Amino acid sequence: MGCEYAETVVIGAGQQGCGAAAALQELGRESIVLERGEIGQAWAHERWDSLLVGSGNRSVRFPGWDYDGDDPDGYMSGPELAGHLRRYAERRNLPIRQHTPVEKVECPPGATAHDDVRFRTHLAAGGVIESRNLVAALGGYASPRVPDLASEVDPSVDQLHSRYYRNPGALPDGAVLVVGAGISGQQIADELVAAGREVFLSVGRHRSWPRHYRGRSVVEWLFALSLYEDFVTPDADGDRTLPGLPVTAAPDGGRELNLGALAGRGVVLVGSARAAKHGVLLLEDNVVAIAAESARSFRRAIDTIDARIRQRGFAVPEQRPAPEVDLTRITDFGNELDLARHGITTIIWCTGFGPDYRILPDSALDDRGFPIQQEGIFGALPGLYYAGLPDGRSQAPVAISANVENGRSIARQVHIDHLLRSGSPASVALP
Repeated sequence: MGCEYAETVVIGAGQQGCGAAAALQELGRESIVLERGEIGQAWAHERWDSLLVGSGNRSVRFPGWDYDGDDPDGYMSGPELAGHLRRYAERRNLPIRQHTPVEKVECPPGATAHDDVRFRTHLAAGGVIESRNLVAALGGYASPRVPDLASEVDPSVDQLHSRYYRNPGALPDGAVLVVGAGISGQQIADELVAAGREVFLSVGRHRSWPRHYRGRSVVEWLFALSLYEDFVTPDADGDRTLPGLPVTAAPDGGRELNLGALAGRGVVLVGSARAAKHGVLLLEDNVVAIAAESARSFRRAIDTIDARIRQRGFAVPEQRPAPEVDLTRITDFGNELDLARHGITTIIWCTGFGPDYRILPDSALDDRGFPIQQEGIFGALPGLYYAGLPDGRSQAPVAISANVENGRSIARQVHIDHLLRSGSPASVALP
């Protein structure tokens, strides 16, 4: 295969890559989007079957298109989100090449601000696409994270990351240990116990918000009361920060999902996993402390909703008693979990993901392999941009709806670059 040219190459056709391509299209700038699998690959094929998108249906929006389904306050599944993304890409006629993985990106030596070619994107199947601009829309969820202690677990126990879990029927018989109490861990533990499996949940720090409050879903309150930033930005509790999106979405929209609710449904809560000695998992004895911290984040969310309602003078019925995380069923477990004695045959690691930017030039990355960036958008190389780059302080840049602002911010820079290079008299002060 030979060499071709595009003004901008976008790597990744998830929500961030499609958002960037659509925003470029809005300004009349051409691009090519390269996707290793299918549009919405991770949502459609790399999550469990019943996953619900924790930020709710209202957050599913792209440049020039807002959610238009019949359940704006609900939670769609991963495949449903992928379907929305594919329909959007088709409607906008986005220039996406599916099943086109990238092998590496390199920069021609000596490229200057005046050159058309500042990047060469090498395709795994052969061929090169040269471009002036490159948008890395690889996101923060490319590489599953499993703690080192997993290698010390008895090999008779099946282990898998949540990326590879699909449904209860796909697991061996026996009890299941789920490690991690964020959205993935709690949704999977809830599904397993509902299917009649004996379930242990190794807790970790997380946030919980109410599913419903004062006659409305929490998704409605997020948008009606401008609370979305609170939702995607971790709470501060002294000098500690609770990471991740709050847990809210349960398959049955009428019930809550939190540690108290899971304990009430029969899930056995155990402490945070710290080490393993073959058939024994060594734990921190912190179940009550973790649950109490999560309950405080739940209470803060309710207090914030109440305060906003008062500030705006809305006439909303009181809810008494207010929902809370039921701590009465929660007790500390101890420092050890004997896997064989409790019949645990499977461990599901719901321990998150990390970014993987190794296809980029070394000069774009720091000594840990993380992108060198400014403002979460600009790369270390001229013409290199990031869409959906985690910043370590907030989930906002990787949130689904962030693709709109991320994409338009990048498109403005690409368009300004075009105007300046072409000597156009048009204003570069774009809205």
